Amino acid sequence: MPFSFVSRRITLLPGQPEPEPIRLGTLLLLRWVAVCGQLGAVAAALLIGVRIPLAPVLSTIALTILLNVWLSLRPSHRVSNHEAALQLGFDLWQISTLLALTGGMTNPFALLVLVPVTIAATSLPARHMIALGLATAVMVTMAGVVAEPLAFDSGGRLALDEPYQFGHWVAIIIGVIFLAAYVHRVSSDLSATSNALFAARMALEREQRLQHLGGVVAAAAHEMGTPLATIKLVSAELVDELDEILPDRPDIAEDLAILRQSADRCAKILKSMGRAGKDDLLIRTAPLEDMLTEAAHPHIERGIEVEITSSEPERFVHRDAAIVHGLRNLIQNAVDFASEAVRVNATWTATELRVVIADDGPGYPPALLPRLGSPFLTTRPRSEDGRGYDGMGLGLFIAKALLERSGARLIFANSGRGAVVTVIWPRDRIEAEGRAALGENPEINL
Repeated sequence: MPFSFVSRRITLLPGQPEPEPIRLGTLLLLRWVAVCGQLGAVAAALLIGVRIPLAPVLSTIALTILLNVWLSLRPSHRVSNHEAALQLGFDLWQISTLLALTGGMTNPFALLVLVPVTIAATSLPARHMIALGLATAVMVTMAGVVAEPLAFDSGGRLALDEPYQFGHWVAIIIGVIFLAAYVHRVSSDLSATSNALFAARMALEREQRLQHLGGVVAAAAHEMGTPLATIKLVSAELVDELDEILPDRPDIAEDLAILRQSADRCAKILKSMGRAGKDDLLIRTAPLEDMLTEAAHPHIERGIEVEITSSEPERFVHRDAAIVHGLRNLIQNAVDFASEAVRVNATWTATELRVVIADDGPGYPPALLPRLGSPFLTTRPRSEDGRGYDGMGLGLFIAKALLERSGARLIFANSGRGAVVTVIWPRDRIEAEGRAALGENPEINL
């Protein structure tokens, strides 16, 4: 079965650093183990009477020791893919040089030249692994060509006939290709599985939070009816009595009017929540512009201009309560912080639908952009004109969770004039047939 090189791709949050491919401490430890093994092999060779060029061999090992000491004394830092590849390339050169000095293909430790490329296959991208694999083939070839056979104090020599030496070289090259491809493929599969499990766990946690919030919201909606009715009644009585008691305090009258407006707004929200389930059973599809207008409707009369445009307004989309509510939360957040206007623009392309919601307010704090959509995160300061309110930090979380459940992808950003939220659906996930043919009439047997 042929191998395919699959590069592992990890989705990162904006501003999140690239994960470390392999820790510096691990590279240092492996190199110290290799140095100890090489010194042990040199000592064993001398004990059995093998003639080796001791000074060049020890100098090559000493270079590795100096590199490890220098890396150990450097300030702590993250190892990048490029730096890890360079360090493994040095290890490959060191092993190949020792092989060239100690018999080349006749050296029983020649297979150790596979170690650097195998480590690269487990932790580095495919391009670095391929580069080290090609370098291994070149180094092994040069070590086999320039190496002298191992000689003994007794006068004997350890040499392989040319066919066997060539076969040993071919075996090492095949080992490089097979091990690198196999280990990289297995490592990629394990990484993909790990990433998928992590994503599934995050999605499950988000769904559990959303379900918990749904129960809390339902309970709150049920319990808020009576207090709101009391607030409206008391505020109405205060307005009637105010003209007689304090006729020269228009500021109090204005505050009471705002109180009644807020109570009326809460009542409308509760009423729309109760009516949404009934409507959604009947209306499954709708023109895109109508659905956007429905989402923005509760916030149109709040003193901020809400402009809705679409490149193809009559194109039908799947209408779902979750989509409407998610868009409504995004529009509400934009209206809360806008200075004068909110623009909602929908654009169709050959493969996707983009809905861009932009306001002219203060924008998102740059430090919070990577965390937007997390629960209990307050995104922006309260608006200066009093239209804003101290929220719980759940609006964007709920909107993001509901829209992503429908297949959308959200991008939060700042423009030169305020905040921008882009909601992107694959066209096949959101587009609906608005004028589908009716099915056949049922047969009625009389």
